[in-house]
Amino acid sequence: MPRDNKKSLIQKIANQANITFKDFNASAIGDNKVLLDNKGDLITLLTEIRAADLKMKPNGSQSEHNPPVTYMHICETESFSMGVFLLNNGASIPLHDHPGMNGMLKVLYGKVSIRCFDLLDKPSDQVQSEIQFDPPLLPFQKDSLRRAVLRSTMWFTHDSSPCILTPQRENLHQIDTVDGPAAFLDILAPPYDPEDGRDCHYYKVLQTVPDADSKVEAQQQWEEETWLLEIGQPDGFWCGGEPYPGPKVSF
Repeated sequence: MPRDNKKSLIQKIANQANITFKDFNASAIGDNKVLLDNKGDLITLLTEIRAADLKMKPNGSQSEHNPPVTYMHICETESFSMGVFLLNNGASIPLHDHPGMNGMLKVLYGKVSIRCFDLLDKPSDQVQSEIQFDPPLLPFQKDSLRRAVLRSTMWFTHDSSPCILTPQRENLHQIDTVDGPAAFLDILAPPYDPEDGRDCHYYKVLQTVPDADSKVEAQQQWEEETWLLEIGQPDGFWCGGEPYPGPKVSF
């Protein structure tokens, strides 16, 4: 039996993630065939992973004193980070971004709804002045206004392929549980690093006044464009920590 077959599936995933993203450059992704091929191999491995491979079982217990979301850290290198998010029944990870980063999310148990957006070019002052919001924006909030397009809203279970985001596509997403608790394996490449410009920002979707500008509104509806406001971490959302029970990952 080949030596590699003795490795745990999560170790194989970590090894492939390290190969895939070791020399990743967000500005030069283009038609990088090696990256795309390696990414395809990583997606294939991720599709196979199940909660049992990480010695995890669905957990339906929850308390108002427990965090709505818990994170199990598995490993982190300069190229990527990997861990498991556990969401209580009814929990949500608010709309947030991953600047300059790739992301792969594979549900281990439960069901989640994932809504993905792309940020568009920053609107001009003239365009901003033509749009009225409900409730109205305060003057200091206008610098935090972003134009975006809704790319997808999909449900994912343990039988689904991974949810994939890139620096250019579906980089912002919100994750909501559906009919019970859920858990998913999460890979980010490269990891968050505020000192290197990769900090997490939160957003909320704004409502426009219907009769503010019928032409602009009609265009937004046709292209599924929307307006987002960058905000601080939403009230009621916090993430706790929990030990990872699965096979050890090392390099």
